[in-house]
Amino acid sequence: GVPQDSRKAAEWYAKAAGQGYAKAQVNLGVMYALGKGIPQDLAKACEWYKKAARQGNPDGQLNLGTMYCNGEGVPQDYTKARKLWEKAAAQGDADALFNLGSLYAEGHGVTHSYAKARKLWEKAAAEENAAAQFYLGKMHAGGHGVPEDWQKAWEWWEKAAALGDAKAQLYLGMMYAEGQGVPQDYEKAQEWWEKAAAQGEEKAQLFLNLSKAVGGRGRRGKRKSGK
Repeated sequence: GVPQDSRKAAEWYAKAAGQGYAKAQVNLGVMYALGKGIPQDLAKACEWYKKAARQGNPDGQLNLGTMYCNGEGVPQDYTKARKLWEKAAAQGDADALFNLGSLYAEGHGVTHSYAKARKLWEKAAAEENAAAQFYLGKMHAGGHGVPEDWQKAWEWWEKAAALGDAKAQLYLGMMYAEGQGVPQDYEKAQEWWEKAAAQGEEKAQLFLNLSKAVGGRGRRGKRKSGK
C-alpha cells in the first residue's frame, strides 16, 4: 500500500492547492507525476503545474515546461516549453536556464546555436547548477562552438563533480586515466570513479573493475564507498 505519510501529505497539498497556494499546487503536481501518495496521473500533474505557473510560480513554470518538452501528460510542444522556461529563467531559476540552453544546443523548437546554449549554461553554472557545468565541460572538450580546450573542460567538470555530479566524476576519472589535459594519475582516476560508482554510475564501476583486472593499478587498502 501507499505509505501513510505520503497519503497524508497528498491530502494536505490537495487542500492547500484548492485554496490557491501555488507552492502546494506544485507539490501536488509532483506527487501526481511520481504517483507518490496518490495514483500516478501525468495529465493531473500538468493541470496543477498550470495553476501554479499562471500565478507566476517559477517551479510550476519549470515543471510544466518539462512536461511539454517531454510530451508527458500534454502533447509535446517545444515552443510552449521554451516560453515557460523563459518565464522561470527571468526569475533566476537555474534549472530553467539550463533547460533553455539544452534547447539551443539540440535545436529543439529553436534555431540550433551553441553560442546561445553556452551563454545560458554559463548563467546557470554561476548559480552552481551542476548539469550546466558538466555540459560546459563537454562543450570545451568536444570543441562545440568553442575551441577545444581540455583545461577548461577539466575546470568545469571539477566544479560539477564537487557538487556531486556523477557524470562529471566519471569524466574526470577518464581524463586522469588517459592523461588527457592533466598528468596521468591512475589513483585520482580511481578516486573519481569510486565517487561516481557510489552514485550508481555504471560506466564508472566498469572502469574500476577493468583497471583492477589489468594488473595492480588499483589502490591498496580500504576504499570509501561514499562521496
